[in-house]
Amino acid sequence: MVDKWQVKRDLADAINDHDVPRMLDLFAKDATYVSPAGVAEGSEQIVWLFEQFFRGFPDFHLAVWYEGTETDNPLVVEWTAIGTHTGPFLLPDGRDLEPTGRRITLRGTCASFVEDGKIVTHREYFDQLELYSQLGLHLETGDSAAA
Repeated sequence: MVDKWQVKRDLADAINDHDVPRMLDLFAKDATYVSPAGVAEGSEQIVWLFEQFFRGFPDFHLAVWYEGTETDNPLVVEWTAIGTHTGPFLLPDGRDLEPTGRRITLRGTCASFVEDGKIVTHREYFDQLELYSQLGLHLETGDSAAA
C-alpha cells in the first residue's frame, strides 16, 4: 500500500531540490493542477509551471509548516515559500519580468489527491497580488475598469 503522505512529502522535497524528473514521476501523466498562476493539464504542463518559479527564483524554497494528517484525500498542507527574484519570471500576460533582486515571502496552502501512488489533482492557493506587490508591481486602472 502506498503512503499518500509520503508522496505529498516527496513533492515538497522535489520542489525544494528543483528536481524536475522526480516531480514528473510524482504526478500522474493526466494530472490536473490549479493555481493563481493558471491551470495545467498533464504532468509536463504542471512541471513547466513550477519551472517558471525555479527560473525566476533560483533559490526558491518551500517550508511546509502544517499538515492536515487527519485526512487521506485530499492531503492538505500550509506552506511559506521564499526566494530572491534573480532570473526572468513569466507574468500572466506572457511577458518576462526581468530580475528585480527582491526577496519574496509567500504564504499559501495546497490540496493534493493521490491515487495509485501518483498525484492526480493538485490545487495551490496563494495571494498572487501579495507576490506581485513584493516584486514591485502595482494594480493599474484601465478603461475597462472605469465603467
